[in-house]
Amino acid sequence: MQVRIYPTKQEVAVKFSIFFADLVASNKTLNVALSGGSTPKIVFDYLAENYSDLDWTKVHFYWGDERCVPPTDDDSNYKMTLAHLLSKIAIPEQNIHRIQGENDPQKEAVRYSAVLEKELPSEHKIPKFDLVILGMGDDGHTASIFPHEIQLWEAKNHCVVALHPDSGQQRVSITGSIINNADLVAFLVTGVSKTKKVQEIIKETGDFKKYPATLVKPSSRKLIWFLDEDAAAGIR
Repeated sequence: MQVRIYPTKQEVAVKFSIFFADLVASNKTLNVALSGGSTPKIVFDYLAENYSDLDWTKVHFYWGDERCVPPTDDDSNYKMTLAHLLSKIAIPEQNIHRIQGENDPQKEAVRYSAVLEKELPSEHKIPKFDLVILGMGDDGHTASIFPHEIQLWEAKNHCVVALHPDSGQQRVSITGSIINNADLVAFLVTGVSKTKKVQEIIKETGDFKKYPATLVKPSSRKLIWFLDEDAAAGIR
């Protein structure tokens, strides 16, 4: 595990974008699972503005989770990515593999599992991403695996239907076997609201075992935390 700490949220976006561009340049293809959230949004903005000349034909985008809403809904992770990145770069439409949040959730979890099996290479009989980008909620959740449903992490299926603990909103999420089978996993975590959970997870103190983000341990051992000073304040 590596921990990389930068002064500001914007600097996290800059450094991760450089890191991402290097990955694209050094791979024939790059299969990436995207995250929603405020930090990926500024990463997408920076990539769109500064890396429009990247060979985007090499990149295939998937999603680690999606809210069960239409792609035109403001809650949609796909809509956010479309607005901030996809609509501004020259990426082939067939390279975009979205979770169809407008579908019946259980059927969509099955359908998207099949997409991953068909489109991605396999290792240990599990679809293998080159890169999984993750965020972390204030409650220690990642993808859409929340503490109250932490058992979903170990689900045998590649994708599951999860429930937001407060709103009850359904979400389709990839599970732990997919995340930990990736060649590389990158957390993008910023803000003072994340300080305590980052400290507990990285230092393995407090209630860290209750947080799904603790369970992110790729078998490749390639896990990088990109943090700003606020999120990292507890591990300095």
